[in-house]
Amino acid sequence: MGLYGGTNTLLCVHRVMVSISSYKTEHSQRSVVFLRYNRVQCKTTFYQKDVMHELIVALHLHTVYSDGTGVHADLAAAGLKAGVDVLIVSDHNVLVNDVEGYTQKGKRRLLLLAGEEVHDRTASVGGNHLLIFGHKVGLTRYAPNRQQLIDQARSAGALTFLAHPLDDPLPWLHERSFAWTDWNVKGFTGIELWNQMSEFKTRSQSLLKAGLHAFFPGFMMLGPTEQTLMLWDELLLTRKHPVVAVAGSDAHAHTFHAGPFKAQVYPYEIAFRSITTHIITPQPLSGEINSDRRMVYEALSAGHCFCANDIAHSTRGFRFTCDNYDGTFWMGDSVSAKSGLTLQVRAPIRSHIRLLKDGKLALEVRDREVLTYLTKEPGIYRAEVYIDYRGRHRGWIFSNPIYAV
Repeated sequence: MGLYGGTNTLLCVHRVMVSISSYKTEHSQRSVVFLRYNRVQCKTTFYQKDVMHELIVALHLHTVYSDGTGVHADLAAAGLKAGVDVLIVSDHNVLVNDVEGYTQKGKRRLLLLAGEEVHDRTASVGGNHLLIFGHKVGLTRYAPNRQQLIDQARSAGALTFLAHPLDDPLPWLHERSFAWTDWNVKGFTGIELWNQMSEFKTRSQSLLKAGLHAFFPGFMMLGPTEQTLMLWDELLLTRKHPVVAVAGSDAHAHTFHAGPFKAQVYPYEIAFRSITTHIITPQPLSGEINSDRRMVYEALSAGHCFCANDIAHSTRGFRFTCDNYDGTFWMGDSVSAKSGLTLQVRAPIRSHIRLLKDGKLALEVRDREVLTYLTKEPGIYRAEVYIDYRGRHRGWIFSNPIYAV
């Protein structure tokens, strides 16, 4: 039928199916199946195999409208140089209008989108920052009530991600923690699993280390902390909805002065070459902003994405898929495990690949480009990939899960 799964898939999962709807978009036809994995309701989208594409997204970015140093045009120019496809700007407590659009140079096209990082400025303790993408009217007025903020964002059709959920203070620089602390909230899209500035704070507890990491970021990045990965696994197992993981640059391009010297720490271009989120989409950017915006946010919402450290080596081409008699499924999808599954992780180069089930190691291989795992066991499966770079074994790729039911 040309679609992964097709009619046979829909018949196969009818016992666990909550609802089915088929619809046509401007560019392709898709079937959407809602499955229930224990307490988790998941959405599976079957795309045509020959039109899958990969877009690199740099998100959680700041401009002069809050505490960044560049205007939107500066970020777009840096994004083109860095080779990313999409920028999502999220200034603090302000949704900047009339800045979304394309920047093109030669054959390279970049889409800039505007979101918002909302937090309660009246709170005595910092933290509880919420990244909101896809809304048209600012939501700062709801900041004091975090659950209401999430609910209002959902009502507006927006995505919500808990920013830097675990965040260490940096006392010598007088930087406090901006961790998320309100774990009673529900209904959020996901979490920022990997935040570049949070990692800088965690790994730069001395001035000497901070200087090394500021000017040579490749020496700093080791991956999300073990505590953040454990937190994500716990959320995946206990929440009544999928929890999508994204990676954020948290880019500000701050300039520091020391006497006659000054230096810009993590210029935008360097930040965009580092921690990124790669999304899997049914087509490349078309140049039609409404359909492209919808496509980007649909991929993030569905968890069709992975978190990447592109400064160590390009992660483009990574794939985590699952095959059974009904077809091929992608990160973020749900699949029936009844007839058996073949889970496969493909890395761009030889590396250390780990497959986890419900937060525990299921299989790992070293110095390989491919990991294959056969199973009939339901579970939440995700992949991690590590490589050796600048003398350290470093986190490189962290996929979103495939939900086997």
